[in-house]
Amino acid sequence: MLARKPRWLRRIFVLAAGVCLLPLVLTVVYAVLPPISTLMLWRFVTLQPVTRDWTAFDDIAPIAVRAVVVSEDARLCLHDGIDTVEFEKVVSAYLEGEETRGASTIPMQVAKNLFLWPGRDPVRKAVELPLAVWLDFVLSKRRIVEIYLNIAEWGPDGEFGIAAAAARAFKTTPAKLGRKQAGLLAAVLPNPIDRDPAKPSRYVARRGAAVAAAAERTGGVLDCLFPDS
Repeated sequence: MLARKPRWLRRIFVLAAGVCLLPLVLTVVYAVLPPISTLMLWRFVTLQPVTRDWTAFDDIAPIAVRAVVVSEDARLCLHDGIDTVEFEKVVSAYLEGEETRGASTIPMQVAKNLFLWPGRDPVRKAVELPLAVWLDFVLSKRRIVEIYLNIAEWGPDGEFGIAAAAARAFKTTPAKLGRKQAGLLAAVLPNPIDRDPAKPSRYVARRGAAVAAAAERTGGVLDCLFPDS
């Protein structure tokens, strides 16, 4: 007869199973309820300011949605959470000793922001990949983008989401964002702490203009977000 496992070991197993299952359950919940990111939660716990005004997808100017998606994940409608085309390019470059760039999709960024910790360590990335596929399976592309636009960090003082970003940078609402403003907001996303869309550097201004121009040319490429366009 096999000996029973110690109680502490069973508790650790149950706790680990719960931690693994929590993101899967929360993804279903987030199909309906507005989520908060782990960074927002950390700021709440440490009594740091958080500004976030949840904005529905249809209340965000289409040019702003297109600009962010073009900048962060232009092949969003063509993959299932992981962009294997870009991922293979990164792996090939790494194996050949070349400098690599990120291949994070919007579902991957949402998975990281909702469930994981910051950083670029391999363990986090390994967990992020299946979570991104799960998010893409459970949620629509519109919902994933809606969540991303509402949880992305967009300023140095606890501004999260496009509403806080638009208000801080341009004193406007997401629905009233124009072409130039949309491009600038998208251009600062890789580093919203050091880059200011209200006072863009030459690089941010150039990138913002390029992103805005690309956003206007998306057409049917983003039909999973704008099926009637």
